[in-house]
Amino acid sequence: MPFRTASLALAASGLLLTGTAQAIEYNQVDATRSSLAFTSKQMGVPVPGSFKRFNASIAFDPARPTAASTTLEIDLASIDAGSREANDEVVGKQWFNVKAHPTARFVSTGVRALGNNRFEALGKMTVKGQTRDVVAPFTFKQEGSGGVFDGGFVLKRMDYGIGEGPWADVSAVANEIEIKFRVVANAGPAKK
Repeated sequence: MPFRTASLALAASGLLLTGTAQAIEYNQVDATRSSLAFTSKQMGVPVPGSFKRFNASIAFDPARPTAASTTLEIDLASIDAGSREANDEVVGKQWFNVKAHPTARFVSTGVRALGNNRFEALGKMTVKGQTRDVVAPFTFKQEGSGGVFDGGFVLKRMDYGIGEGPWADVSAVANEIEIKFRVVANAGPAKK
């Protein structure tokens, strides 16, 4: 009898531990190691830039990528377009109009696994009050207790009214802007 009682107690303990175990997901963004950059083309010449301030929230379990979610909010006034003159110009009304629209926002609607640690984040991008569907391919790499998400997509600035008036001429400033992101996140207990 004692052997049977002890066996039942161990089995019950095992079930309890299994039932209370939490999935680990990457959900604690390390803003100091994350980055958001872009490359535009002016007169055919690539011009790099970046955004210095943005907030990202992420929930990614490599074992369940289709359950992943992310939200990215970009402080458009934090742009570094290569010079003070360019920075002053692009925050103005014809470009980002940061007085009326201080942030851009991406909210994921789903994630597709492509194999070999490659994925696509599907979502909605809102800039200057215009919302468009975006597909952002990315890779995931585990580094110690953290994970690194590297990816990018092409944003068509005219879809969002970025560069109006004389700047609408896409022969001077190309319509396509290449966006590159790196998000570093630490693992933590899955959020409910």
